[in-house]
Parts: sequence; C-alpha cells; structure tokens
Amino acid sequence: MTDRINKLRDQSLKAINRLDSERALLVTNFYKTGIDKTVSVAVMRALTLNHILINKFICINEDELIVGERGPAPKATSTYPEINLHTVEDLTILDTRPKVSFKVDEETKRIYLDEIIPFWKGKTNRERIMNSMTKEWIDAYDAGIFTEFQEQRAPGHTVCGNKIYHKGMLDIIRDIQDSLSALDWKNDTQASEKNEELKAMEIAAKAIILFAERHAEKLQELSGKTISQERKQELLELAKICRQVPAHAPETFHEALQYYWFIHLGVITELNPWDSFNPGRIDQHLFPFYQKELEEGSLTKERATELLQSFWIKFNNHPSPPKVGVTAQESNTYTDFCLINLGGLKSDGSDGVNELTFMILDVIEEMRLLQPSSMVQVSKLNPDSFVQRTMKITKTGFGQPSYFNTDAIIQELLNQGKSIEDARNGGASGCVESGAFGTEAYILTGYFNLPKVLEITLHNGTDPVTGKLLGLETGPAALFRDFDELLQAYSRQLKHFINIKIDGNDRIERIFMEHMPAPFLSLLVDDCISNGKDYNAGGARYNTSYIQGVGLGSITDSLTALKYHIYDKKTISMTGMLKALSRNFADFEELRFELVYKTPKYGNDDDYADTQALSVFNFFYDAVNGHQTARGGISRINLLPTTSHIYFGSVINALPDGRKASEPLSEGISPVQGADKKGPTAVLRSAGKLDHLRTGGTLLNQKFTPSFFDHEDSIIKMTALIRSYFRMNGHHIQFNVVSADTLREAQKHPEKYRDLIVRVAGYSDYFNDLGEDLQNEIIKRTEQTS
Repeated sequence: MTDRINKLRDQSLKAINRLDSERALLVTNFYKTGIDKTVSVAVMRALTLNHILINKFICINEDELIVGERGPAPKATSTYPEINLHTVEDLTILDTRPKVSFKVDEETKRIYLDEIIPFWKGKTNRERIMNSMTKEWIDAYDAGIFTEFQEQRAPGHTVCGNKIYHKGMLDIIRDIQDSLSALDWKNDTQASEKNEELKAMEIAAKAIILFAERHAEKLQELSGKTISQERKQELLELAKICRQVPAHAPETFHEALQYYWFIHLGVITELNPWDSFNPGRIDQHLFPFYQKELEEGSLTKERATELLQSFWIKFNNHPSPPKVGVTAQESNTYTDFCLINLGGLKSDGSDGVNELTFMILDVIEEMRLLQPSSMVQVSKLNPDSFVQRTMKITKTGFGQPSYFNTDAIIQELLNQGKSIEDARNGGASGCVESGAFGTEAYILTGYFNLPKVLEITLHNGTDPVTGKLLGLETGPAALFRDFDELLQAYSRQLKHFINIKIDGNDRIERIFMEHMPAPFLSLLVDDCISNGKDYNAGGARYNTSYIQGVGLGSITDSLTALKYHIYDKKTISMTGMLKALSRNFADFEELRFELVYKTPKYGNDDDYADTQALSVFNFFYDAVNGHQTARGGISRINLLPTTSHIYFGSVINALPDGRKASEPLSEGISPVQGADKKGPTAVLRSAGKLDHLRTGGTLLNQKFTPSFFDHEDSIIKMTALIRSYFRMNGHHIQFNVVSADTLREAQKHPEKYRDLIVRVAGYSDYFNDLGEDLQNEIIKRTEQTS
C-alpha cells in the first residue's frame, strides 16, 4: 500500500460508527412543505432524493482518489424515518449497546425528539406494514416462525449490470424520453402511472448529475486552497472526472470507478435497501478500460491498484444502517453485504478470469477490510491457478473470498427462466443469493424457522413457548402411527405457515408499490425504463421473492432422532420424548447422550439421516416455489441464516436431536455444530444430495485449523475439495481458518484480538463485534484437520 492508502485505510478503520441525522432532517423538512399533496408518489420520491443531493454536506477526505460519502464523514450513518422511525429509546440502545453500536450525540437526540419523531409518528412504512398484517401473521412473527426483511428496510437486493459502463445519465434520460414518447395514452390503461414513473426517473437521473457537479465545485474550491502542486492537480483531475461521470459514459478506469461510486451513493441515499447495491462482476466491467489504458500508456498497474484500494476504502466507510429489535437479531452486523464477484464466465460462455481478476485478489488480500465482501465464481472452465490464488488468501484466516459454483448458478438462473446471456452475466449477492445482474429485482423477504415448525407439530399446532395455538391441529404426536404420519403433519404445518408468510409478502409488496417507489434504483435495472414501471412494482425484466430456510441441520437431526428412537428402534415412546423435551432433558441425561452421540447425524454421508434433509428440502420447496407475487414475480427458496439461527434458537425449547432450549440452530446447510465426525468430504457428500439447482442459493460453512495449511499440498487438496463439491452441483462453500483455542482466548482477552476476523454466515466480521451466543456457535463448529 502507498502512504496515501495506508492513511485512508487507517482513517476508515478508526472512524467511529455514528448515527447521523442529516438525511432524516432533510427528508422531514421537505415533506413538511406539503409537496407530497400536489404530485404523484413516484415524483415525490424523486424530488425527495433531489432535495437530499442538492443540500447534503459534501465530504472530500484528504488525499482520497474516489470521492463521495453517504453522510458528512466516514461511518456517519444515515437514517430513514419514512421507512422506520427510531424512538428515543432506540437511540439510547444504539448508543449504548455493547455490540454493533452507533454513537448518538445529544444534538441528534434533540433533532429526533423535536422534529423527526413528531412529524413521522404514525406515517412510516413500518407502521403501514405492521398495521396491514393479519393476526395469524403477527402471532407467527412474534413467535419467531419467520422474520420480515422489509420491516425496517426497503427492497433492493440487486446488483449493477454493465449499463453504466456504456451509458451516461444523459443517455439514460434520452431512453426515458423515448419511453415517454412511446406511451399509448389511448389504449394503455396504465399510461398515466407510467408517465409519472418515467418523470420521476428523469428527476432522479438529473439529481445524481447535479450531485456530481457539486463534488466538482468543491474539488475546484479545494484546489485553490491547496499548497501541494501534486494534490492541486489531482483535485482538478477529480473535478474533471466528476463533470464527466455520471453525466456521460466513462472513458477511463478512474472514471468507471467514480461513476459506480456515485451510483452506489444514489441507491443507498434514496432508500435503505436490504443489502446494498453492489458492482457485481467488477473484473469483467473494468477490464476493457484497464486493458485499453495500459496499451495507451495512460494507466499503470500501480496506479490501477491504488485506485482499486481507494474504492475498497469507500465501501468500508459505509456501515449498514442501524437495525433494532428482531431485525437486529437476524442480521446484527455493521456489514452492508456488498459482494464483489470475480471470475466465472463471460457472456459468450468463455473463461472470465483475466489479469484484473488476479490484481483485485491482491487488493483483497492486502487491504484486509470487511467491506466490500468478496467471492470468486468458479467454473469448470476457470484455471486451477485462479482457485489456488484465492485459497492463499483464505488460509490467512480472513474469511474472504467465498467460493461459488458458476456452472450451478447459471443453471439455477436458467431453471428460473432467465436467458443464457443474462444467466452468465449474473452471480450472487448479499450472502449467497443468485440473480441476473442488472436485469432482476430479487428481493429477500425474511428467514423461515424450519425447526420451530416441528416443535409446533409435536404439540398439535400449539407453540409450547407462548402457549398459543398458532398452527393446524394435526393431532397429538403420541397418536402418530408411524414416521410417515409425522412427516405429513410437519408438511401440513409448514405449508400453513408458508402461506401466512407469502400472504404477508404480498401485502408488503403492495405497500412498497403504492408508497415507496425507487425511481433512482429503477434507472439502473433493465427493463424498468422500457416498461415504465418501478423496480418495486415489477418493472425489472425478472422479479423474484426469496424466502430463506434456516436450521436444516437441526430439523434433519431432530426428525432422524424421532425416526430412529421412537419408530425404528423403539427405545422411547413419543410421550417419553415430549416429556424429556419439556423438562429440557433434566433427569433425562442418558437419553440426551444417546440423542447427541449415538444417533445418525446429517453431515456424515449417512443416508439414514440425510434422507430427512431431502424430505424437508422438498417440503419447503413445494410450499414456496412458484407462487406469483403481488408485483408479478415468483416466490422461490434459498437456505442461509446471516445471524438468525441464533435468534431462532432462542425461541425454541429443547429439540429431539439433543439440543437444549434456546441454544442456536445449525446455520445454512451446514451440519449441527460438532455433529459431523467423518471429515469434510462426508459433509460435502451429505450436502451434495440436496438439489441446489432448484434453489436461489445455499450456504455451507467449513472450519479448518491453521495447521492444516502447514502441508505443502494443502492448497491443491482444497482446490480439489471445492471442485469435487461443485461437480455435485453444490452452490457455495466458505471457510474459517482458525482454531477453537484461538477463539476462546479471544473471548477471554478481546483487547488482544481486535483484528481477529471470522466467517460468520455469508459474510465476515470482527470476532469482537459478535454476540457471545454467536461467538460460541462459531467455536462449536467442527474443526477439520485433514
């Protein structure tokens, strides 16, 4: 790293995460004018963005090469009162909670108390959502059967395609004007709505141009005050770049990076999308600029590296907007889930790995920042040298990049009806979720607690934690004649709660369609402009709503235990099992020992156990897949947890696999922590029995001891392991390279391990920032040594 990058990186790492009221106050004051009573909702939202961008403070950090911050300083985090209004109590919690805190000064509290809370109370999208839900939905949500992503956030789980590298905003405005001219006012009953949406998009496009111009003016001003001639020239060059992009298409490597960054700021300023917009296939997008300038001599590899490092720092300056309540429990992290995709295939189906791919891997290794997160797409056509270079980063214990199966992702997207070109241009975002980049609005709707449904099934539709009848009365568990009858009861309960969840999803989609369009985000995703429809209203070429299943290992081992001990071996009756569960295994220690240590477990390539995983997978798939959504999309499944497996475990009593009450569930499609005893290949064979191609993503965690990598051939072995799993159509795998002993020491002496980074679920985080339950869950994951 250059001195410049070292300084900027250090500034980012030392910056304090704090809550900033600037955006909230600008939005509040704008709405107070009453303009929303005179224009359409779409136009109002575009005008709101315009108001923010022409009035917000312009932050230019010393010596930086990519400019623009969401707030007035690095890690000053905006709030979104039109989506979710933080109470004074929330502000106190955010300021004082020991993990993932946001400092809140007295002036911010005063602004909230005097201006923001009085205006927005009763008017937020969260209140609309919660007030629109049925009692069934509220009861299931409160019981922890599922969570809701849009409760405190906006939709927006999507990725930038290649449009911005070929078109400036002025070109996009011309596309909008063409669509306006083509409106069929005589025959199209939606012409008026389309007209308003297109007008809103044009306002939003012009707003981001003005925002860039404000940066150019500030840079020009700073150049006049700068003593250093070298920095003066840099500032003038940056001003020139900000006048070029995003108004016009980028012509240089530097312009391409700055263009994307302005776009990124526009998306996360407009709303707080669950999982931030991200640049996706960045090595593919930037390589033509890099190659051209290298040949011309206008760019060196060293300068390109410094620009990329500057770009990385900008992401790290932007923590995820603060979450509270259940939403904080399901995803409690500063990470905003921007996921850089590297490698994979080109749109013509050829190997997509290039020189820039390896350069970016160097940047990832050297910068060692949590944000942006990174992954590699691995195809059969990619060279082993690509995987092996990546593994050299993994073995350092950074937790990045993660590994994805390009060929499986393409097939998943083809199965969903995408074109082959759009599928090849796609990848994964957030944690592991597949999507067609630049052409799809794929929205994550919330996590679903698969083991909780079993608990309710075993109690004839009643939640034993709350005592409420929440599900179907499928009959007393003691009267089930065989295991198939139990499975059918579970399947019925699962469908019942999935239908409640999907009904809620549809209500939420209608609320966002009506009250919270996103005209700026709509500019960037095909075919919103040609359709004249908003991203949140089904305007994109493809539209998907995902429900994330959680606890596959826990539900599999619990069903297996019931089958093994009650129906096959008959070592205990159902009545006896239920009694043991109700007492959290008190006085049933021998039974618990049998359940934990003497019962077949998922993750050991044992068909007796793995069969239950397939049954639950199929039940979940059949209950969710194919439902048409309110915005014209399709409901689909994926399997990942973020941190919700900790929360979901807290609302479940003891389970038949021997897990005690309130303990975490298994995460992703990984085995229950410590249940896999036969090594990593057995885990992969168990996980490989699932049909990943029918999902939109599955998450598999593995933990290796650092000593494993002492062997010279370890990286070759790991490359073969990944390739083997991907031949089974596995979607994703990621690695923690750290010993349990190290993690225990970090718990005892956190001050000595401030820089310890671990892989949590689909993201990495500082071990010290994790709650104790999550730290313990990671410690318990099986350590692979060979």
